[in-house]
Amino acid sequence: MEEVERRRETRGEQGTDGRRSLVVAADRFIFWLSKHWLAVFNSLAFLYVGLPFLAPTLMALGAEVPASLIYTVYSPLCHQLPQRSWFLFGRQVSYRLPELMELAPTEVTDAFSNGFIGNAELGYKVAFCQRDAAIYGAIFAFGLVFGLLRRRWDVKPLTWWAYVLIGLVPMGLDGGYQFLSYALPLVFPRISLQPYETTPLMRVITGTLFGLATVWLAYPYLQSSMEDVRAALEARFGWT
Repeated sequence: MEEVERRRETRGEQGTDGRRSLVVAADRFIFWLSKHWLAVFNSLAFLYVGLPFLAPTLMALGAEVPASLIYTVYSPLCHQLPQRSWFLFGRQVSYRLPELMELAPTEVTDAFSNGFIGNAELGYKVAFCQRDAAIYGAIFAFGLVFGLLRRRWDVKPLTWWAYVLIGLVPMGLDGGYQFLSYALPLVFPRISLQPYETTPLMRVITGTLFGLATVWLAYPYLQSSMEDVRAALEARFGWT
């Protein structure tokens, strides 16, 4: 019986040591993340905005399988309408819907022909729309700017009312009216409303403002939180 009890105690100590090691490893990862969170966020933003531009590049190189995979992965994340997307390696960087219906009449039959990727003549579309490209491109760019600014100044977060005014209102007015101009006649056929298509310039402006406002609001709060976490772990474990 005594031997059995000793074995149980040994297994219990080993289990406790294993759990303790796991907790310490998790704390070490959190400590590392608290020091390098901005580099992680910027890397993820670069990857997220870079892959959609890689898709048309792969198409132009003839690597259709990996390109199709990127288009498929991003399809739930964006409407991918060709008339609202950038095109690479073609005659133009963007096309209006009437142009696409004239130049590719069998593939682009209406305003919702998001399956049209492009061709060698027109080029190949980026795997998400112009506004999304501006949003996430701005998040990446202003994330880099924040990294430079935080070295010299204590960057204060954007106020909520300014975030709404700068980030949400312009995009809501531009994209919201565009959406309603297509959606309302479908839901209420008696409503006579001319479909409205905003311009690439407006999509870039409103998307960039939203990305800037998002970084300006969120990143200072994240910086403060990560500093608190790092200070607590330094005091607890003596890590540097």
